[in-house]
Amino acid sequence: MSRPRLYVVDGHNQIFRAFYAIRGMTRADGQATNAIYGFTSTLRKLIQDENPDLLAVTFDTAAGSFRKDLYSEYKANRSAPPEDLIPQFSIIRDVVKAYNIAALELEGWEADDLMATLAVQGERAGLDVTIVSTDKDLCQLVTEHVHLLNPMKNKRLGRAEVVEKMGVPPEQVTDLQGLCGDSSDNIPGVPGIGMKTAAKLIDSYHNIEGIYEAIDAGDKAIKGKRLENLVNFRDDAF
Repeated sequence: MSRPRLYVVDGHNQIFRAFYAIRGMTRADGQATNAIYGFTSTLRKLIQDENPDLLAVTFDTAAGSFRKDLYSEYKANRSAPPEDLIPQFSIIRDVVKAYNIAALELEGWEADDLMATLAVQGERAGLDVTIVSTDKDLCQLVTEHVHLLNPMKNKRLGRAEVVEKMGVPPEQVTDLQGLCGDSSDNIPGVPGIGMKTAAKLIDSYHNIEGIYEAIDAGDKAIKGKRLENLVNFRDDAF
């Protein structure tokens, strides 16, 4: 018996992609409509092509998330959304509601948190879950029954595709990003450690804890500037 299929759309991810992919589209009064049009087109195509049993769209809130309290520089490098995009957010929410699709947001939490919750709980409930997003952070959610879908390229990512893309399996993506950082979220990581180097270290030592256990034990395979940076920026890795 096939499992029911839940699709969860990363709202802001798809809105921003639509906004920058389509330019110069306005209605008669000058209101920009490019993000509205692009997002709605993606949503319609998803419904037609995938015919999901269950469908939800998650949104970030203006209030920000608890991560800012944990790390004050979190996403501090991001500028405000373009002025002609801001009025389109509320209209897109209205579009989602007009389709009778669940629009989910929770103050203090990011859309990523809601997607992760739906992925875990959905799989436990016997669903096949597809996260519709191009955000590489979400690769950590992939399991046998949780996949990612890039609707622009119509490309689905399972475990093998995550390994090909990130160099590590889904359960080690957080270790990878701890080491090499994430410039889009203003997460520093360890200087000089890129994705390939981080993946090699994780392959050898399994996780960040294993890397530092090896360093503390005097492992000679980690040396030079790499060793120096790992020691000096240990807190940033975690």
